[in-house]
Order: sequence, then C-alpha cells, then structure tokens
Amino acid sequence: MTGDGRGPAPAAVRPAPALVIRRAPRVARVAVVFLHGGRSDSRAPSRPWHLAALRMRPFVRAVAAATAGGDDRGVPGGGGVLLAEVRYRLRGWNGTEADALRDARRALTELAALAGDVPVVLVGHSMGGRAALGAAAAPAVRAVLALAPWCPPGEPVDHLRGKDVVVVHGDRDRITDPGASAAFARRARAAGARASTVPMPGGDHAMLRRGGDWHRLVSSTVVTLLATGDAGAEEPGAAGPGGNPGTGPGTR
Repeated sequence: MTGDGRGPAPAAVRPAPALVIRRAPRVARVAVVFLHGGRSDSRAPSRPWHLAALRMRPFVRAVAAATAGGDDRGVPGGGGVLLAEVRYRLRGWNGTEADALRDARRALTELAALAGDVPVVLVGHSMGGRAALGAAAAPAVRAVLALAPWCPPGEPVDHLRGKDVVVVHGDRDRITDPGASAAFARRARAAGARASTVPMPGGDHAMLRRGGDWHRLVSSTVVTLLATGDAGAEEPGAAGPGGNPGTGPGTR
C-alpha cells in the first residue's frame, strides 16, 4: 500500500539482465563474453540494433564456429563453451560513472549464477575493450582480447597480474589510439600480466577493412586462450607495429 492508503505502491523497476546468452551448452566448462563499443558520453539507451552492437555479431559467429562440437568437454573443437554478450543499459561510458564497466561486472555476476565458477575470456571492442580490461579484475576472468580498445592514460593495470591480455589495433584507426593501446599493454606487462600487442596493418576502427582477417584472428586467438591460456597471437601478414594517430571524439 502507499503511505496514504490509496492503493498499492508501484513495483520497483528492475534493470534488464546484463548478460545475453548466444550459445548455452548442456554443461558450461568455459565462457566467452563479448562487449561491443559505444560512446564516450551518452545516456541514451543502448539498443541491439545500434551499429556498434551489430558489428560484434560476426565475431560471435566466428568464435561459435571455431568452438563448435559435441563432446561437451569444454575444449575448443568440443562442447562446453558458453557464448554470451553484455547488454549495456546506456550507450556511453559517462566519465566516473563508468556505466559500461558496471554492466560488464553485472554480466559476470549473472554468468556465475548461471554457470558457476567457470573460466571466462572477455572479447571487447573500443569502449567494450576498456570495459573488458577493467572487468578482468574478477577472479573468473582468465584472459582479455581487446580490439581497438579505448585506453586512456592512467587506466588501472595491477588487477591484470597473472592474466592473459591480447590487444589488437589497426594502424588506420582514427577513433582510438594504437599508441595508447601499446602503452597500456607495456604497463600491464610490467605489472605482471602476460600481455601482448598485435598490429593490424591497414585496419580501421570499425574493423571493416580486412574484416575477414579480424574475424579469423579473433576466433583463433580465443581458441588459443581457451586451450592454453597463451596470450600470444600472430596476425596474418603483420608487417610491424601500427601507427599512432590521435584519439577522436566519435564512437568508441
């Protein structure tokens, strides 16, 4: 009842689940969770038809194909690999609110309730890369694959000690900074992470240039991380470190 006795009080609005399951094996042994990009600042609702969300779908399909099988042992080429995406409440990171990171943490809590204490690999693009790197503080996270991540100076790295971190960045990215990604990986390595960088010569921020190479690299790297925890990855045709353009104000 309301305080004045006029009728029932409205029910509290519960947020939608942060975890969207894309493949649920009979018994989950490991999980791969994808985090798409967004904006630096926006309190508009995040929708599954936004371009940043749609761009991650081919990566989900590529990893699904690479980890398909029916023996349910939780190894690449077998069953047991749960695939999911993080559903953000809002499109933006929003400064100290770090909304995408909060949603990533909620998704990991929901995953633990669903599948138990399974090892997790996070795959994040742009703002989602930043959220994945931050959410890797969770004990269940074994590794992070960050694609063209947004890595502002001073991002925390100590929580990545003992974890595998692979950072992939194209040298034609004009939205997030390949140089900042490389600097982040160096700091993470100094803090005790098994961190590596993989250049994508000719790659842009949306990962549309050389799109097939991006998809193959992500699927093969995820398989490696699931199988051995080895953070090494070899980009097809890599010719050396990427460039270092400045960050831009657009989608992240």
